[in-house]
Amino acid sequence: MTGTATIPWDQPATMIDLEGRAPIIGTIRDCTMHFAIYKPHARDQACILLTQPFHREGRKTRTWILEPNEIEELAARMRREAN
Repeated sequence: MTGTATIPWDQPATMIDLEGRAPIIGTIRDCTMHFAIYKPHARDQACILLTQPFHREGRKTRTWILEPNEIEELAARMRREAN
């Protein structure tokens, strides 16, 4: 089980990117669904700002931002749960 497996789908979140798109304000599920349809270059620029900090393995402090690889973990989790 990855660390992102503990993040609830209904947690409020905001997806931001470095390409200037409008932020997506909703839930983790909403942000992950949008991430899943992004093209690869847009995925590389995406981050999710959390409303509750996330603990990363091997790190002393928690963080408020999910990186693209962690969002990809959420997208994979969403696909698994849909089947």
